[in-house]
Amino acid sequence: LTAADLGTHLYDEVVTEITRSQAPLVAKAISAAIAEAKSYLGKYDLPALFGDNATVDDEALKNKVKDIACWHLLRLANPNVSMELFRTLYEDAIKWLEKIAQGKIDPDGWPYKPVDPQTGFPAGASVYGSYNPKRNNHF
Repeated sequence: LTAADLGTHLYDEVVTEITRSQAPLVAKAISAAIAEAKSYLGKYDLPALFGDNATVDDEALKNKVKDIACWHLLRLANPNVSMELFRTLYEDAIKWLEKIAQGKIDPDGWPYKPVDPQTGFPAGASVYGSYNPKRNNHF
């Protein structure tokens, strides 16, 4: 994502007013949003989703990361913008990422991490298991 990509969510003049024409603030908000999204998507091939040579172009993912980036920018100031709307969009983006992390949503075309050469198992296709602790009843 670039600063220009945020134009679908915030007008350029609003971004300029919030950042006071300091371009590094926009770049920091975008990189923070990407890092936050990556933290939920660890089982996927992150370079394929977010890298310089990304092979997956998913508009839903881009929009959610833009929502998160806009929230990071809007925390600086809120000129002529509905903070409630963007807070809701931010929360929705996080819920969407959590559903993907929990396996409730399976985005089409997202590759899992490659197979681990040491174990032969896919690194991203993890299995979760739990048990109830043994009970010791005394009468």
